[in-house]
Amino acid sequence: MPEILIADDHPLFRDALSRAAAQALPAVDLFQADSVPALLALVESHANADLLLLDLQMPGARGFSALAHLRGHYPQLPVIIVSAHEEADVARRALAHGAAGYVPKSMAGENIVEAIHAVLDGEVWLPSQLSGGSAELRGNEAMLAGRIAELTPHQFRVLGMVADGLLNKQIAYELGVSEATIKAHMTAIMRKLGCNNRTQVALAASQLTLDPGNVIAVDE
Repeated sequence: MPEILIADDHPLFRDALSRAAAQALPAVDLFQADSVPALLALVESHANADLLLLDLQMPGARGFSALAHLRGHYPQLPVIIVSAHEEADVARRALAHGAAGYVPKSMAGENIVEAIHAVLDGEVWLPSQLSGGSAELRGNEAMLAGRIAELTPHQFRVLGMVADGLLNKQIAYELGVSEATIKAHMTAIMRKLGCNNRTQVALAASQLTLDPGNVIAVDE
């Protein structure tokens, strides 16, 4: 039986996506996550899922970082972004980061059904008002996305918490591990992202936000 994963932090919209998925595939197993940490655990336990419906704005990630991480670890998993953002630029960046479709949350359920059918058939789906133009990434964005894809799931969780301003001691408490373990993760994160300190790590995480004004340079 096909498996579809649904990741959104709003219960009502998870329900709406579930209904659309069930309409697209009457015989389907649906699995939900309400945060990026929950999503990472879900994808790990359902690595052969047929499709992921992913909200860009969820606790534990910023902008396209979760998409970049998942595409690096699960390139076989098609991802449809379902977002409140309706800008064509955001949709094209999502495709450039490896999404197979982009659905604004304002669209009707039948549009989500159409997108699911198209992506499962191997196509790329965009609503007509967002189509056209090239799917390109700015500056160092592609390079940083590649580096984020190299992070382990644990390192990616730590990165999200650093971006949220948490200290090592707070992260250790939240994850139930020692502060020494977090320091080891931070060392690996800085090496993989090409950063020299914690501030650079937090700034690098902001490069994949949806606001182009937040994009900063990362050392080559």
